Amino acid sequence: MPDNKTLRDMHYQLVRIRLFEETIQKVYFEGKTPAFDIAAGTVPGEMHLAAGQEPVAVGVAAHLRPSDAVTATHRPHHIALAHGMDIRKLAAEIFGKETGLGHGKGGHMHLFDPATNFGCSGIIAEGMPTAVGHALAFKKQGRDDIAVSFFGEGAANQGAFHESLNLAALWRLGVVFVCEDNAWAISVPKDKATAIANNSDRAAAYGIPGVLVPDNDPVAIYEAAGEAVSRARRGGGPSLIEVKTDRLFGHFEGDAQAYRTPQELALLQERDAIRAFERRLIESADLTAKDAQDAWERARTEVDDAIDFARSSPYPEPSAALQHVFA
Repeated sequence: MPDNKTLRDMHYQLVRIRLFEETIQKVYFEGKTPAFDIAAGTVPGEMHLAAGQEPVAVGVAAHLRPSDAVTATHRPHHIALAHGMDIRKLAAEIFGKETGLGHGKGGHMHLFDPATNFGCSGIIAEGMPTAVGHALAFKKQGRDDIAVSFFGEGAANQGAFHESLNLAALWRLGVVFVCEDNAWAISVPKDKATAIANNSDRAAAYGIPGVLVPDNDPVAIYEAAGEAVSRARRGGGPSLIEVKTDRLFGHFEGDAQAYRTPQELALLQERDAIRAFERRLIESADLTAKDAQDAWERARTEVDDAIDFARSSPYPEPSAALQHVFA
């Protein structure tokens, strides 16, 4: 069980990330309506938000160091912020500005941050072999840093999933694989694409621990991750954690979600993990209602500052179009 300070820190991170995602959602639709035009507006292109999945990122990242490597998916903001990415640089990158992580050329799906050893990609399962590479390098360097790879349940059907688990287990590498199972691969329900109910069961095929966290509980995720991270640091090899989480928004912004019923969408809002966690902390006296309100207000100030920074930053010069595009 996390101590009181950790619980409070986790609550703030959850709130901060949720406000960031909701604010980006509002900004994203600037200039795109009334007829939705994906190429128009302040932030042109696709946008994949992770509202609802914050507990997975926060519960795992509470155990990580900046020197640990983290890889994520095309839905990366919650993981990047939980791992300590500068929120101003993240916002600026999403806006395509020069002050962003990749000078505005990577966009929200291709974040790379050497300060926190964080990278993500729009290619499904791409981060899994990358995490294995990080862990192999750490082992050869004699470091106890680890790698964590976040991926969606749809990625568990890719070859990269199986190749990565096999090599990590064979070489006994310090990797924690974290499956965010939100039950939807774009618009395809999991039971129409995957033959088993729980991807954590697949860990047995590679002789490594597979842990299922059946709900979106930040504390349960924290405890499962603590054991997996500790095992990886002491040389015990990889683990697979699967969390049944929720995607509150569509696959991408502008997604009409015709594949989901109104009842399902209403249920998702009703069981919002952040509000449930906050109520539990207040009931257990780990947090007062005033503390909770202060956290929302403090996070709002931080997010607004980041958005203002992004808006006021310059775009890259056309003459720099070919700079910073290869690592």
